[in-house]
Amino acid sequence: MRKYLTPIVIVLALVLYSSLVVVHEGSRGIMLRFGKVQRDVDNKVKIYSPGLHFKLPILDSMKLLDARIKTLDGQADRFVTVEKKDLLVDSYVKWRISDFGRFYTSTGGGDYTQASNLLRRKLNDRLRSEIGSRTIKDIVSGTRGELMADAKKSLSTGQDSTAELGIEVIDVRVKQINLPDEVSSSIYQRMRAERDAVAREHRSQGKEKAAFIQADVDRKVTLITANANKTAQELRGEGDANAAKLYSDAFAHETEFYSFLRSLKAYENSFSGAENMMILKPNSEFFRYMQAP
Repeated sequence: MRKYLTPIVIVLALVLYSSLVVVHEGSRGIMLRFGKVQRDVDNKVKIYSPGLHFKLPILDSMKLLDARIKTLDGQADRFVTVEKKDLLVDSYVKWRISDFGRFYTSTGGGDYTQASNLLRRKLNDRLRSEIGSRTIKDIVSGTRGELMADAKKSLSTGQDSTAELGIEVIDVRVKQINLPDEVSSSIYQRMRAERDAVAREHRSQGKEKAAFIQADVDRKVTLITANANKTAQELRGEGDANAAKLYSDAFAHETEFYSFLRSLKAYENSFSGAENMMILKPNSEFFRYMQAP
C-alpha cells in the first residue's frame, strides 16, 4: 500500500500545483477555457485581480494583462497645416487598460502590438485634424498646449475615443515639430533672399549717405580754402601796400640813398653771370657811384 501512496501524493501535488495561478501586482487576469473567454452571470468578461486563484487543470488557462501605464512612442509623422504646409510631428501618448475584457476582445486576445497600431492610428487621425485647422505659427509658438489638450480630450471622450478599445489615454505630448528637408531648404532660401535684399538696401543707403557726407565735406573744404586764400591775398596785398608805403616814405626823405641802392641792385643783376659783358663809357651815368669823388 505504501508503494502506491507516494505516486498518488505526487500526482495530487502536481494536480494541485497546476490548479493554482498567480496574478501579480500591476496585472489583471482573464480565464480561458478551451481558449474561450470565461464570463460571469452578466455575460461580462470575468477579470481576476492580483492574488492566488484556482483553475481546472488542462481545461483552463490564464491570460495576464499589464495594468500599468504604458508609453506609445513612434517615429515622426507628416501632417499638413491649414496653409497646406507639411510638418514632421514627433509625439507620444501615455495610456493604460481601463476595460480589460473589451481590450482583450478588441485587440485579438490582448495583442499589444495590435493595440499600439490601433492607438497610433487614432492618435494620428486626431493630430491630423487638429494640425489641419491651425497655421504653422500657431502650432510652433502659439497653441501647442491647446493642440495637445484637444487631442487628449478627443481620444478620451470624442468621436475618436479609445474607450472602444478598452484603453484610457492619460496624456498626449508633442515632443518635436520640424519642417521636411525640402520645405526647410525652400524657407531657408527665401529667408536668405530677404536678408540679402535688406542688406543690399542698407548698403545702398549707406553709400548714398557716404556720398552726401563726402560732397558736403568737399564743399566745406573748398569754401574754407577759398576763404583762406582770399584772406591771405588780402593780407598779402595789405602787407605789400604797407611795405611799399614805408619804402616810399623812407626813400622820399633820402632820394640819393634810394638812387644808390637801385644802382647796387643793378650792378648785382648785371654782373651775376660769368660771361656778362657790358660796353659802356667810363664816365657813364651807370658807373656814377664807382667813380672817384
